[in-house]
Amino acid sequence: MKQRLAHITVLVRTYDEAIDFYTNVLGFALAADADLGGGKRWVVVVPQGPTAGCGLLLAEAHTEAEKRTVGQQGGGRVWLFLHTDDFWRDYSVLQARGLRFLEAPRAEPYGHVAVFEDIYGNRWDLLEPLGS
Repeated sequence: MKQRLAHITVLVRTYDEAIDFYTNVLGFALAADADLGGGKRWVVVVPQGPTAGCGLLLAEAHTEAEKRTVGQQGGGRVWLFLHTDDFWRDYSVLQARGLRFLEAPRAEPYGHVAVFEDIYGNRWDLLEPLGS
């Protein structure tokens, strides 16, 4: 059996706001933006690079229950991990683009890491794993 995780859904306020953040601040590529009718779109953003891995499927929140969970999909914990091959390069670029880091960078046994928030408050790790 050969499997891979293709997409993770992230609930967002609006498609265009999310596309702007993920492409212009995080530097992701817009891999898909298809009109599905009825106000729905299939929007996928992926990290840049030859081994980008899993993409984020941006889903506009419509119901009240969905709207309440925008920015809280990890329950306040880090739940997305953005790996890099050069922590200090990406940390500097992301800071210059206005990304909000919640802590100073730190060295851990597994690599260099700093927690940041996306536009909605979801917590991420920017991580350069040891040996990458």
